[in-house]
Amino acid sequence: MSDPSPVYVVTATYNERENVQELHRRLREVLAEAHLVVVDDNSPDGTGEAVRELTATDDRVHLIARPAKLGYASAHQAGMQLALNEGAEVVVTLDADLSHDPAAIPAMLEMLGECDVVVGSRYVAGAGFEGLGASRRALSRLANAYVRLVLGLAPCDCTSGFRAYRTEVIRKAGLLQPGPEGYVFLTEALWRCERAGARIGEAPIIYRVRKSGRSKMSARIMLESAWRTLAVRLRRTA
Repeated sequence: MSDPSPVYVVTATYNERENVQELHRRLREVLAEAHLVVVDDNSPDGTGEAVRELTATDDRVHLIARPAKLGYASAHQAGMQLALNEGAEVVVTLDADLSHDPAAIPAMLEMLGECDVVVGSRYVAGAGFEGLGASRRALSRLANAYVRLVLGLAPCDCTSGFRAYRTEVIRKAGLLQPGPEGYVFLTEALWRCERAGARIGEAPIIYRVRKSGRSKMSARIMLESAWRTLAVRLRRTA
């Protein structure tokens, strides 16, 4: 994009106090004018308080403090809605655990010159993993193959939460409509975007395993996402 402003970066947090201020610092290094929207689900570790500290010195930091763990999908939708209300042209979503490096955002924004959605992809040339074991890499590849097969999606990395959306696509594809909670939101979002005729590109990223805090991913969550992906397909073809 020739003029990427205003860009809103949305992240959903639960117990990310150790990471959220570092995320803010890294974002400022590469996009000084970007807005950071943190949607926190009443983290007991004080993540919300850490974000409030940032808002005291940076008026481009926004906190949406929710009363409890209300879900991954609705958290992202709440952040997107705030961005749209504020007049954002681009919404970037990423994880707060630093597995998604904000340094990759400028290249993703550049690709929006020819695309409507850009996925920060782990499975294109120049991409990869750092610190992730072989079994987790294999499971990730299997999950993506399953999603592509079930939903017929074209991108190589359909489960990446690191994305840049033009805001008109968020509206056109209905990404703020009620739907299933959890990480299946990511795959359904791409499904909706493709059906809306969006041009989807992929930018290479290096996915890094978190160094602080605990991962939210588990075998139960992966299995839940698998059957909910199938439910999306059945619902859309019914």
